[in-house]
Amino acid sequence: MPSFNEQPESGDSSHSLISGGLSDMGGHYVMESGVYMSSYAATIFITALLTIGVLLLAVLVALTVMLESCQRTNSGAYKQSVTNDQYDYCKIIAFHAELNNSEEDETPTFCKEIALNYFSQVQFTQDLNLTVHLAESYFSVLKPNEDGLDAILMDIDDLILEEVATNNSSTQQWNKQVDELKHSAQLIVFRFLMKLQASGWSLHFFTRKPSWNSDTIIETLKFAGYEKWSSLVMRSDEELQLENWEYISGRRMQLQDQGYRIASVISCRMDAFQGPYLGKRNFKLARPMFHIL
Repeated sequence: MPSFNEQPESGDSSHSLISGGLSDMGGHYVMESGVYMSSYAATIFITALLTIGVLLLAVLVALTVMLESCQRTNSGAYKQSVTNDQYDYCKIIAFHAELNNSEEDETPTFCKEIALNYFSQVQFTQDLNLTVHLAESYFSVLKPNEDGLDAILMDIDDLILEEVATNNSSTQQWNKQVDELKHSAQLIVFRFLMKLQASGWSLHFFTRKPSWNSDTIIETLKFAGYEKWSSLVMRSDEELQLENWEYISGRRMQLQDQGYRIASVISCRMDAFQGPYLGKRNFKLARPMFHIL
């Protein structure tokens, strides 16, 4: 019965073929995992994972940097806001200290530092330039009479006389930068006054200092570049007991009695604008807050 003997051989052959087929495909996938992946696909998959990891790390670093930057910006803005608030507060304190002739002991300590910073930075020069520009615009459309009696009264105590800036120990904090800015402020005022004088205005300097300092003050004016002026008003012995505004107002009255027409009073201090006999248009220049140092 050869036919019965041949069937098992056929079955063995079929089983052998299946086993052989599975053996040949073993280099492409693993049956236990149930996932087919070639070595090329595995390389791409791993590379993609690495790329995503690098991108996530880069995003994390970028977010960290942005967060730190925002914190610094917010901190800087807060500090700037505090500084501006302190400056505004001290500016009001300085204004009222000048208005009421308050003693420097009444000024908060931190305001003295802010006053020094204000003068040592460009803000003071900008404020002075703006006021001078305003005055120049006003006088540019006016023409004085030829009789030379249209007078401009200029206060020289803060911006021209150098010794005013060295009255107390606080100014020891000033450095070379402050000296340069002070010279720049003096130059702004000098050019402005020279324009007025060249236009025919009668220029009268006044100071709160006593007359026995006249030689020193005249020398200081000449050193600053001023060669001539109509008059230099200084305190007499009898005027030493007067308040500043009383002395200045009285001298304005004397000028009017002499026939002068006061066109303007220009000063950094409030006391120069008190009392009668003021000019038709007066100008308050920026003051470097010496009075609260």
